[in-house]
Amino acid sequence: MTERSDLEQLRHALQQWPPGLDWQPSADQQEALGQLYAELLRGNQRLNLTRITAPAEFLEKHLWDSLAGVLLSPACRQLAAAAVIDIGTGGGFPGFPIAMTWPQGKVTLLDSTRKKIAYLEELGYRLGLSNLNFVVDRAESLGQQLQHREHYDLATIRAVGEGAVCAEYGLPLLKVGGILILYRGQWSEEDGDRLAAVSQRLGGRVLETIPVETPWTQAQRHFVYVIKDTPTPADFPRAIGIPRQHPLMPPDAGQ
Repeated sequence: MTERSDLEQLRHALQQWPPGLDWQPSADQQEALGQLYAELLRGNQRLNLTRITAPAEFLEKHLWDSLAGVLLSPACRQLAAAAVIDIGTGGGFPGFPIAMTWPQGKVTLLDSTRKKIAYLEELGYRLGLSNLNFVVDRAESLGQQLQHREHYDLATIRAVGEGAVCAEYGLPLLKVGGILILYRGQWSEEDGDRLAAVSQRLGGRVLETIPVETPWTQAQRHFVYVIKDTPTPADFPRAIGIPRQHPLMPPDAGQ
């Protein structure tokens, strides 16, 4: 199947955007999202940006999923003009779709792979997106930098690690009152209890968890929202690599 026919399939599917998010892409947004898809297909030929390239899969697992995380939560919908950071953005998700849907916001794409960020910056320029920033760094390092620590209103983190690791990466970067979104597949009550306990150590509190089935394949997704109530202690995040190697444990676990 040619790249052109893949793009036509995606554009047709975008016109049939499902209900449920209280949002429908405009004609201009459909065109922009189609261009994003075409550019990522080309970029994927020289960089490992995403393994998800089939039109229907791309639409559901990248575009719909990215936007569902911010649009399903009333608290997050109020942050459309906010400072957003996408931690471990990889191929640019959920950061690119958020930036394209919320042009009045400012979205920072963070990744430790310089080649990926360089390509995404080039892509943002070609798409005419002026509300994007690009940073090559690790979340542990960024969380201790004055210009980034407690700077953001919203942080997104997808497919990066277990809940405790995500919380330690994200909460130090948020202002008090900011919200961290964890994009998850399966999510258990035990996962939620552990995240709640660890988040307290970092100044956060689990606000809500929204389970949802994806509209085309009925796959199970969970969006977990953690609000920051108090400043994160200065000891966090810990040094590069430590959060993943030794995830924080609830206080009663003796860590």
